[in-house]
Amino acid sequence: MTTLTRRALAALAATLLLLVGVAVSASSAAQPTTPVLTGIRTGLNTGFDRVVLDLSGPRPAVAYRLVDELIADGSGEIVWLTGEHFVAVTATPAAAHDGSGAATYPGPVKFRTRNLRNVMAVAVTGDFEGVLSVGLGTRYRSWVRVFTLGAPTRVVIDIGH
Repeated sequence: MTTLTRRALAALAATLLLLVGVAVSASSAAQPTTPVLTGIRTGLNTGFDRVVLDLSGPRPAVAYRLVDELIADGSGEIVWLTGEHFVAVTATPAAAHDGSGAATYPGPVKFRTRNLRNVMAVAVTGDFEGVLSVGLGTRYRSWVRVFTLGAPTRVVIDIGH
């Protein structure tokens, strides 16, 4: 192999590495690091009510608690919501606003769910320090299942009838 060929191959390899690095940084810049809330949907299913949080970005970790009352994140104020029993759901990291502070969820922060059997109302109870909180008011205490799905990212909350 001649010196000219070695130099040409080295230049080609350096160019390829540079292009791969640019492509990787561009793809990671396009994907937000914190998923943001874009919609909330509800649905009546056989045996359970379903509430779906639509998110853009990677899947967050999710958790839920059965609580006596819903508390607004940040302020600590009680969130008044229709229901006899309450489920507090958190997604971390997640937000309902973008990097400039503008809301990413255009819908109401609190609404009734007249089409469901057990879930009576849903409220966004917090968007504070990378934690998105949602509360559900129910007619009666039942089983709860919370999980995430990808492509697109969703948090699914099922409440038994």
